[in-house]
Amino acid sequence: MSAMGKVPVAGPVRIDWFGLAGDAVADPIHHGGHDKAIHLYPTDHYGWWRERLGDHPLLDTPGAFGENIAVSGALDADFCLGDRFALGSALLEVSHGRQPCSKLNHRFGKQDILATVVKTARAGFYLRVIRTGEAKAGDRMTLTERPLPDWPMTRLFDLLIAGGHKRDPRGVAALARMAVLAEAWASRARQLAG
Repeated sequence: MSAMGKVPVAGPVRIDWFGLAGDAVADPIHHGGHDKAIHLYPTDHYGWWRERLGDHPLLDTPGAFGENIAVSGALDADFCLGDRFALGSALLEVSHGRQPCSKLNHRFGKQDILATVVKTARAGFYLRVIRTGEAKAGDRMTLTERPLPDWPMTRLFDLLIAGGHKRDPRGVAALARMAVLAEAWASRARQLAG
């Protein structure tokens, strides 16, 4: 079971505490919740995936990686933990990296998608909702706060998923103490720092 298949929608969509109206998760133990209300994935990665996978039909429209929000003009490295963005009338906060799973392999019909995401950090990340509201396709995400400029999402991914904690134990220990980090990843950081 998976609710990874997302399709673009037209018109305003309500953004509530646990995500976008009409969205669903198949596994609420590992997906969704306040800290992982919205999955964001940069569409600028799609060109790289097309070079690797060829003319895969999932790459024809946003939603291939299960993202609720597809952004262009920025990559994972351009977003930092704790960044806050106005989107429509909602306010969103970067809270949690995506820990990719084998469902990506199944979705794309290839056995190496998960490993490639881990190797390249093309995972996207999660946002929590700070203020509910509405947004629609084409709305601009506007950065309103950047409290942790030294913590891009690629650094978090490296430390907690790609083995970087071995090279930077002080970094992972500092990350474990950050209140803005979602509890699931804070717990992982504490475990790796221990």
